[in-house]
Parts: sequence; structure tokens; C-alpha cells
Amino acid sequence: MPLGTLDRTPPPFFRQGVPALTKLALCAALAIFLMAADTRLQLVLPLRAALATALLPVQQALRVPVELAAGGGAYLQGLKRALQAEAQARQQLAAQAERAARTEQLAAENARLRSLLDLRPALPVRTISAEVMYEAADPYSRKLFIDRGERHGVVAGSPVVNEAGVLGQVTRVYPLHSVVTLLVDRDAAIPVLNARTQQRSAAFGGVAVDGRPGMELRFMAGNADVQAGDALGTSGIDAVYPPGLPVARVVRVERQVESGFARILLMPAADPDQVRHVLVLEPLGVQRPPREPEPEAASAPAPSARSRTRTGRTP
Repeated sequence: MPLGTLDRTPPPFFRQGVPALTKLALCAALAIFLMAADTRLQLVLPLRAALATALLPVQQALRVPVELAAGGGAYLQGLKRALQAEAQARQQLAAQAERAARTEQLAAENARLRSLLDLRPALPVRTISAEVMYEAADPYSRKLFIDRGERHGVVAGSPVVNEAGVLGQVTRVYPLHSVVTLLVDRDAAIPVLNARTQQRSAAFGGVAVDGRPGMELRFMAGNADVQAGDALGTSGIDAVYPPGLPVARVVRVERQVESGFARILLMPAADPDQVRHVLVLEPLGVQRPPREPEPEAASAPAPSARSRTRTGRTP
């Protein structure tokens, strides 16, 4: 075969063309240029918006199975919680119906007894509704500021309650607002009555019960008849709080052998951290009628005969 007829071009595998390093440098420079141009001139923004608009239906279609799975699980969980809440609501409704029936029966019985014994009706308790503005910033005291003051009829010493029970007492009155010292404050004290044993005592604040603000019964003998779960209410003998208002519940009784007193810890009936609206009651001492003067002697003692003789009077 003649040599001139042979193909002397290299095969494609051995053709190099532009060196790879040069291609890398060109591509890198082009990428940097495009990034700088996009940052400065926003050249790729219309293209990016068009791609996002075109891919949005695809993304929504791909999210449908995930949303169906998550929604189905949430629906089943919500249905289960709704059934549980319905069962609890039915139990609470039955308990409230029983309590309402017993309350009506006791009210009717109380009215019959009062009419039978011809007792004087109980004094009406005047109330003033108020709203809590804020809590005192002092970390060593528990006080609330309410939006009712002297111009609204609030007086110092007025009890403050909510739907759960006694919260505290008004300790300072200003023209347009007042300061309420809570029962859990270290300087607070209230006379209480044990609903189970009818034993009177005094509850003081300023103690912690399981990491929460609580109260304690002081000066109680070590063998006192107090049990965990006993309900304590106002006794009404202090001329401040009306009788029968819930105050606290006994949570722990620690009987110390070396001491003659028992350490009785209480949890307030009203949570001071979740209160917004309150009622200010007028103290019972203000509502009580004034004491009647003692009757004078019906007749003065008759003067003796000697005194009548001295004065020249004759019988």
C-alpha cells in the first residue's frame, strides 16, 4: 500500500484542543462575572422568577401526598382528643349537676331554719369589680395593682377575691388605684376554719410548696387533727372576711418529734399568677350596724328617809 494513502490524523481520543486548565479558568471567570452581574444588575432575576412560576404547580403537586398524610394523622389525633374532652366534659357536667342539686337543697334548708329560729338575715356583701393592671416588681413581696381606688369606694383592708377564692387584701388605697397584698406574701395572714373539724387557726404566707408560692398553718400542735386534703375557708370572726370563702387546701403535714408544733403546708385556692379580674369586698366591720347604747336605769333608787328629812321633803 502506498504511504500517501494512509490517514495521518490522530484519533479523537488523542485530540486535546484547548488545555483543560484554560477551560477551567474561562469557566471560573464566566461564573464570577455572572454572579457579579446578577448581584449588581439583577440580570437573572426575571429568569429566576419565570422558573419559580413554572415550577410552582409541580411543587404543589408533590406536596399533596405529604399534606394528606400529615392532615390525616392530625385529624385522627384531633378526633381522639375531642372524644376524650367530651367524656371529661360529661363527667364534669354530672358532678356539677349533683353539686347544684345539693346546693339548692342546703339553701332551702338554711332558709327554713332561719325562718324557724327567727334569725336576723345575713349582712349583704357589697362588691366592686376591678381589673389587675400589673404586679409589683419587688422580688421579695407579692402585690398586685388594681384599677379601682378611693374614688370608686375602695377602703383599706378590703378583701379581694375571684371565682376560686380569696386572693388577698387591699393594703394601700390611692385615688384611682389600689395595692393588693396577696395571701402568699410573707407579711400576709388570714384566720381560717377547717371545714372538716371546724377548728380555727391562722394561715401565713411566704413559704414555697413544691417550688410554688404557698402558705402554712403556724402554731398548730403536733397532734392536731389536720390531714392532707382538708379544705380551709374564712372563719368570719375577724370582721374583715365574710365566712365560708375558700382560702387554701392542706397539701402536706410534717409532724416533728423534737418540736411541739407541726409544719402544715397549704396551697392557695386561688392562683395569683392567672388572675385578671377580681372582686373587692367591703369589710364586714364597715357593714355592721353601730352598737346600740346600753339602756339607762329604769328608775333611780328611792332616797332614804334620812336624806328626805335633810332636804325637807315629805313622802
